Amino acid sequence: MPRSTKNPDAPDDADPAGSSPFYGSKARDSAQQIWQAGLGAFAKAQQEGSKVFEALVKEGAAMQRKGQSTAQERLSEAAERMTSAASEFGTRAAGQWDKLETIFEDRVAKALARLGVPTARDVQALHERIDALTRALEAATQAQAAPRPAAKRGAAKPPTGRATAARKTAAAARPRAPKPPAD
Repeated sequence: MPRSTKNPDAPDDADPAGSSPFYGSKARDSAQQIWQAGLGAFAKAQQEGSKVFEALVKEGAAMQRKGQSTAQERLSEAAERMTSAASEFGTRAAGQWDKLETIFEDRVAKALARLGVPTARDVQALHERIDALTRALEAATQAQAAPRPAAKRGAAKPPTGRATAARKTAAAARPRAPKPPAD
């Protein structure tokens, strides 16, 4: 039989067969306490678990509100910056369009002047002159139509109203050479 390296006088704590009454009872008590501690921890976790869960939900909701408010602030700042930039860009673009429009109008006016096309001022002056000539013509026509002294006997009868109206219409329709503009 092989020789054991253990001290023969030392108590045998690790007796697997359970031959020692001390070892079996101590192990059972220890295992029982571990089992009860585990059950106690489980019960405590169940009791405290719902409280912990609710606390975590509250903290999460607070973090979410804080994150949303921060995001909203950033979004508002960005929108304000974009609005400002767009406004500035619009102002610049409008100024450039005004310059471009002025340049275009000047060039078109020069080209039309070279072609001899009258300007709006020239056309307005002609309208005013036509109005003045029309008034003068009407005044002259009315002066001609004024009653004349009685004619001698045997003279022709004065023309009827229809003939006078026809003469006025024919006189107004006749083209007349325009007078050169006064410089």
